Amino acid sequence: MATTTPTRAARGSRPGRRAPKPMTSGRQAWRSRLWRFDDKVSPYAYIAPFFLVFGAFGLYPLLYTGWIALHRVEMTGLDQMEWVGWENFSTILQDSEFWTAVTNTFVIGVISTVPQLMIALGLAHLLNYKLRASTFWRTVILTPYATSVASAALVFALVFRADGGLLNWVLGFFGAGETNWVNGHWTSNIAIAVIVIWRWTGYNTLIYLAAMQAVPADLYEAASLDGASRWQQFRNVTIPALRPTILFTIVISTIGSMQLFGEPLLLEGGANGAQGGTENQYETLSIYLYNYGWNLGHLGPAAAVAWAMLVLLLLIAAINWLIGRFMRKNAA
Repeated sequence: MATTTPTRAARGSRPGRRAPKPMTSGRQAWRSRLWRFDDKVSPYAYIAPFFLVFGAFGLYPLLYTGWIALHRVEMTGLDQMEWVGWENFSTILQDSEFWTAVTNTFVIGVISTVPQLMIALGLAHLLNYKLRASTFWRTVILTPYATSVASAALVFALVFRADGGLLNWVLGFFGAGETNWVNGHWTSNIAIAVIVIWRWTGYNTLIYLAAMQAVPADLYEAASLDGASRWQQFRNVTIPALRPTILFTIVISTIGSMQLFGEPLLLEGGANGAQGGTENQYETLSIYLYNYGWNLGHLGPAAAVAWAMLVLLLLIAAINWLIGRFMRKNAA
């Protein structure tokens, strides 16, 4: 007797399971719109926390500081604000102490940034080669960066003391007389620059080291086959490859030098340290702002100083950008 195999259509459906309902055109259109909305809105939702935090703790204080800079506000009466317009900016621009602070900030920034980055570049070049216990040496180099500003400044304050300081004791073996490092203009700036160099050289060294390890090894092999020495490889291969990183560290170091506060404040300590020395010989813009805002209680001029620092930073950033653009054009 012949039998036939039942087809799929002839089979019964599983008990208790219903066939899916066909999706209507309206439901398809709704899901399509929902998908497009999610695709467009989700990226903004992911980055929204950053902008909320930046707006609350970055943008709002900046704008409010600019608003205070246009008013006469005292620390003892924060609820009493008197509109004065650009008077606070005029006050600080006509103050010779402000320009002294600008000069000191610029000088300390130059004599600390240039040696710092050069030493960091050399140390990174050494660490880029195979060394025994390389992880240990990298940790040692980063140790000063992990040290607090207060600890570093207090230790170096003992080193640069005029009476019984370690540096004067060492210089005494070479016949040099005792130097009053804190009271001199250039000597105090050098002392602060030494603290900055000691703290931040290791940080920049690791940045340069990471950039050096990203340079293709084929470039070094080709230079070696052409007979280039290690110095020639460093000058003609490493330096051109590190130009964007070097420009980045210059910008970061410049911003840091504009914000110097702990080092000059704690170099001498007390009332003299809070004023940048007896004759403002190492007063920076941050110390100048601190005097106006906290010692004198005049928040209007202090806010004007803060905005002046922002304008200077923008000018320096623009100059660095132009230099970087010029270097990229020459490289191209």
